[in-house]
Amino acid sequence: MWRSLLKQASHTHKSKFVPESCTSSLSSSSSTGFCQTSAFINKFRPSKAINHGFSGCPILGFRENYVFPSQKDCLGRFGFSHSGNPLTFSGKFWNFKGYASAAEAIVSNEDDLSGSEEINELVEAMIKEERKESFSKQPKIMVGGMGVAKYNTLKRRQIKIETEAWEEAAKEYQELIADMCQQKLAPNLPYVKSLFLGWFEPLRDSIAAEQEVCKGNFKISHAAYFNELSADMMAVVTMHKLMGLLMTNTAGTGGIRVVQAACQIGEAIENEARIQKFLEKTKKKNTTDKKSVTESEPETTEQGKLAKNEEKLRKKVTQLMKKQKVHQVREIVKGRDTSKPWGQEAHVKVGCRLIQLLMENAYIQPPVDQIGDGPPDIRPAFVHALKNVIKDGNKGSRRYGVIECDPLVRKGLEKTAKHMVIPYMPMLVPPQNWTGYDQGAYLFLPSYVMRTHGAKQQRETVKRTPRKQLEPVFEALDTLGNTKWRINRRILGVVDRLWANGGRLADLVDREDVPLPEEPDTEDETEIRKWKWKVKAVKKENNERHSQRCDVELKLAVARKMKDEVGFYYPHNLDFRGRAYPMHPYLNHLGSDLCRGVLEFAEGRPLGKSGLRWLKIHLANLYAGGVDKLSYEGRVEFTESHLDDIFDSADRPLEGKRWWLSAEDPFQCLAACINLSEALRSSIPEATISHMPVHQDGSCNGLQHYAALGRDKLGAAAVNLVAGDKPADVYSGIAARVLDIMKRDAQEDPATNPNALHARLLINQVDRKLVKQTVMTSVYGVTYVGARDQIKRRLKERGAIADDTQLFVASCYAARTTLTALGEMFQAARSIMGWLGECAKVIASENQPVRWVTPLGLPVVQPYRQLGRHLIKTSLQVLTLQRETDKVMVKRQRTAFPPNFVHSLDGSHMMMTAVACKKAGLNFAGVHDSYWTHACDVDEMNRILREKFVELYEAPILENLLESFQKAFPSLNFPPLPERGDFDLREVLESPYFFN
Repeated sequence: MWRSLLKQASHTHKSKFVPESCTSSLSSSSSTGFCQTSAFINKFRPSKAINHGFSGCPILGFRENYVFPSQKDCLGRFGFSHSGNPLTFSGKFWNFKGYASAAEAIVSNEDDLSGSEEINELVEAMIKEERKESFSKQPKIMVGGMGVAKYNTLKRRQIKIETEAWEEAAKEYQELIADMCQQKLAPNLPYVKSLFLGWFEPLRDSIAAEQEVCKGNFKISHAAYFNELSADMMAVVTMHKLMGLLMTNTAGTGGIRVVQAACQIGEAIENEARIQKFLEKTKKKNTTDKKSVTESEPETTEQGKLAKNEEKLRKKVTQLMKKQKVHQVREIVKGRDTSKPWGQEAHVKVGCRLIQLLMENAYIQPPVDQIGDGPPDIRPAFVHALKNVIKDGNKGSRRYGVIECDPLVRKGLEKTAKHMVIPYMPMLVPPQNWTGYDQGAYLFLPSYVMRTHGAKQQRETVKRTPRKQLEPVFEALDTLGNTKWRINRRILGVVDRLWANGGRLADLVDREDVPLPEEPDTEDETEIRKWKWKVKAVKKENNERHSQRCDVELKLAVARKMKDEVGFYYPHNLDFRGRAYPMHPYLNHLGSDLCRGVLEFAEGRPLGKSGLRWLKIHLANLYAGGVDKLSYEGRVEFTESHLDDIFDSADRPLEGKRWWLSAEDPFQCLAACINLSEALRSSIPEATISHMPVHQDGSCNGLQHYAALGRDKLGAAAVNLVAGDKPADVYSGIAARVLDIMKRDAQEDPATNPNALHARLLINQVDRKLVKQTVMTSVYGVTYVGARDQIKRRLKERGAIADDTQLFVASCYAARTTLTALGEMFQAARSIMGWLGECAKVIASENQPVRWVTPLGLPVVQPYRQLGRHLIKTSLQVLTLQRETDKVMVKRQRTAFPPNFVHSLDGSHMMMTAVACKKAGLNFAGVHDSYWTHACDVDEMNRILREKFVELYEAPILENLLESFQKAFPSLNFPPLPERGDFDLREVLESPYFFN
């Protein structure tokens, strides 16, 4: 009877057994785990129950001052304590007043006590069951948004990726060579990988021989650094680095400048040598320290802790297992590495020698299917040549040493990405928090909070800045880095199919080259000259296609490597102005439509009613073509009127009508079609989980910042700082003003006004697209020459003016007219830009760089200095290295300051928004003036970004800037602040299209 009743009780309702410290979360459970509403308790309730301190839960028979002593007691020996008279319960019942448990209530309600032993036995069994359940329901410890075990597994993999990538490649080549020797036949490898394999062994042996020569022979310029890394590793780094540089060369010519290649190869060797040196050191210490740890006791508690921590750290680094914390790993690497940085000179010397050895050992011959009856054509894969490179504007040329690859290698580059060692991959675990200039982001790979590009003064300034001052910037970078991403496999599958079929669609480059025109069978000089120009144009087009194909291959290689990961992260750092960028260079959300289409948030969130609306608006924005200039209601209507096309795109992206291909951002549009189709076909669309980032973009954001700085009403209305029924389009406004000016000029007499002819020629060409780029870049200091070239490119694309001379003159006129229209519409912006430029000129005239502190506390130093030349004799050639001099470039300091200052402000706004979104529980990603979050959170993000913009500009930014200049240069006279308008900043809070 007792057993059946107790079983009934224990199965009716189970609940956690919780210590007193946890009582705040306990609502209605008794000491033995029975709920107050339990049928068992109700049946055997005593006549009077004394309430305990648990809310809504009387503890049967216990006076109010009895408490659970500790979690250990609760789970270990089930004890209770009373002030001054602790009592314990361990399966036997003592003479309490009232009832100690439900079991005692049973006993007290029965005349026959013979079953008490059985009851005690059963209650003990129940207690054990409660303990097991309590342990199983303990809150899971989370690290980086995942369980500890999973986090540690991923961290081990991450450290392996960062520290062993080159080593793994070297091992693979060694194993392939061993297999070849054993089986006496060549493995069936892709062409490019077979090239690497063929080069590896002779290059490795040559490097090993060179290392022997360098030992003790410090007359050789690179000797001091050549034995820092094994020959295997140096061979792999050299091959992969050089091929990677050839792939990413934007000119697409299959060549790279020697100085650039040597610097990067030398730097990669140094970085890898430091990591391997540290790993070797810890391995040695690990063997000796294990004995000392087991054989002797620590002298003090503090020393013991230190020894324990160091032992843990060594275990992490050497075995790459059971990682718990690596916050100070890279600090320890630096602290224990007594060697000085190599420096640029050592980099080029080591790099040049390795390139030279590669050229001596890397040969190529056509694939088997291309070899004819004659002997194989074996030739060097790389050659060193000197080339004249024409400077910008055809103002003379310079002679550079370049490394060029054979056409067969160049062709193979397009298929090389999948076999490349790509450093700085997205991270599998959240990046380390930034705590200093070189402390944060990747666990082992060198990581710097700012990309200074060799600007010493900027680097030293950031290093000297107190950590407390930089904490807002660090927090923002950490927030951006902790956003978890994943690959959208469906979109990647579509991209792969299109790419396999030759590209050409969805903005993918054609995988085939343009055929060269045939040479005309004539002696006519004019025809031959035209043919030569055509050949030159086709070669240029093919070079560009080659470069784009390499770029797509690199992006797809990363996407394919990451597609099976649950999620990954992008560590971020800054440029010198304070704008944030992902550190991984290829596949990131700052990239093209291809990149953005295959990336999505790893975390999904239900759309909700608001999110469903924003997803429809987002799809219309991605389709663009003027749709993105409609009101929100208009955009929703556009999406709802194309539902058949959207469903067809989602179901049959390549076999159907392919409506998505006509979008301005086709891959992102397809991703939105798929997500929206899934929602609309669901029985509850609002409950559909969405991983898609929805964008809110600023309206010509640079001009928005200038309008806020100048409190300019007219400018504010033009760029949506003021509420309107639909978004104002500043580009259309400028185009309309340009057209008015041209119409007026077209009526003039060409004899007295030469612009009349240009105006008549261009009057039908003026539209939003013609002026857009010039308007966008005007706030960033575009010059007349820059504007002319931008407009010339647009006109050339349209083929409206065939004659080159006429095209050039017309472009000059259009550029002048566009800049005039801009000056009329944005007078306040022009006056602030002028004031900033004048201040910079005053400072630079004293041979000082312009410097300021952003609203988030980041110090900025403009890096524009005259460069000196430094000759370095290497084994390959005499190289010219550029070094900063003490002389600043006055003109560059002046022209660059206005755009750099505004960039520092838009970077501050984005980072302020990022931190606020994190605190509000939102996922956030930012691309300068484009802010991303889940569809369901767009309304909240919109509120936050407007509040932060107002908060940013309510501060006296220009006054603070002038004060800092006057404080730094008390003897200089600065121009007075420009006049400002009376625009009320708080109107931004009510403007629906400020970001839209």
